Parts: sequence; structure tokens; C-alpha cells
Amino acid sequence: MFTLAVINVSAQLTDKYVLALKHKNQSQFEQSLAIFKELLKSDSANAEYLHNTSYLYSKLGYSRKTEQEKMSYYKTGEYLALKTMKLHPKNAFGHYSYALALGRLNENAGNKQKINNAKAIKTACDRALSLDSKIAGCYHILGRWHRTIAGFNGFEKMMINTMFGGFPQGGSYNAALENFNKAIQLEPNQILHYYELAQTYYERGRRRRYH
Repeated sequence: MFTLAVINVSAQLTDKYVLALKHKNQSQFEQSLAIFKELLKSDSANAEYLHNTSYLYSKLGYSRKTEQEKMSYYKTGEYLALKTMKLHPKNAFGHYSYALALGRLNENAGNKQKINNAKAIKTACDRALSLDSKIAGCYHILGRWHRTIAGFNGFEKMMINTMFGGFPQGGSYNAALENFNKAIQLEPNQILHYYELAQTYYERGRRRRYH
């Protein structure tokens, strides 16, 4: 009886996990998060539950009504990603979800924190891709990272380096384009990759015209 009960619980959790992933893949993030939160209560150390819940908090934070709510979601996403990385350091999606959460937090961070986060975002994405080279979201984040860094001129880089003790190394429009193209190869139906690719071509062209 005990063994049968354990099997039944395991099957129920598997069904819930499959349903949660289905909702996530269909961009039904609210429904997916509700299920993953339940799953996380059943096993708070499960890598799949942790990184998926982190991802969903970071995704849904953008649509919250107040800045306080947004930051609460992003901070929860960061916490769960850090927990994933601590318990499962070789889980690529833990590092990816951490980069995503930091990117969201950067939207309201001070300049010094933005610089520190930028370094951590690059490190997290590089680590994730060293573990799994097919995470389209990582290439998307790196595309935006390279474009942002490339957008600073020499004087701005010097000022940031002087004021905040270091400027992230690297960053080029060509690297940004390369990363967005990789994201498109992996997720050809994701329109946001195409939008960011076009935006990068536009920014690169504008800088060439005025410099």
C-alpha cells in the first residue's frame, strides 16, 4: 500500500510538471507559475522546479502594476536562481535564470549596481552556455549585453571606469548580431529575437553615420 501511494503521488507530480511546462511553452505564464509553485512546495530542492519558477517570476514581473510588485517578483526570481546554482551548479538553466533575473533588476538599479550586474550577467550566460550551448535565451541576453556595452563611447567608458571601479570588458555590435542570430536559429518563431536583431542593425548604422 505504501509503495502504491508513493507511485501515485509521483505520477501526479509528473502530470503537474508536464502541464506546467505546456503552459510555459504556450506563454501562459500565470498558469504555469501557479503549478510550479505547488510543485516547489512538494520538493524545494528540485532543480527543474527551482529554475522554472525563477524564470516565470522574472517574466511575469514586467506585467505587475507597481514598481514594488515588479521588484518583488524579480528579487524572488533572483533568489530561486541563486538557490538553483548553489544546489545544482551544473544545471545550465539555473545560471540562465540568474542572468535573466539580474537583467530585470537592472531596469531600476543605480549606475554602480548596473555595472556590477552587467559583469555577473555575462559570467552567468557564459557559464550556462558552457553547460548547454542551445539555450536561446542566453544568446538573446548576450546580444543585448554586447549592444549595450558597444553603445558607450570612449569618454563614457573612461568615466564609468573611474567612478565605479571597472567597466565590463568586450562588447561589440558584431558580437551582438552574432548572438541574436544564434537565438533565431534555436527559436525561429520567437519574434523578439528578430526585433532585437533589427534594433542592433539600426543602432550600429546610426553610430557609423555620426562617428
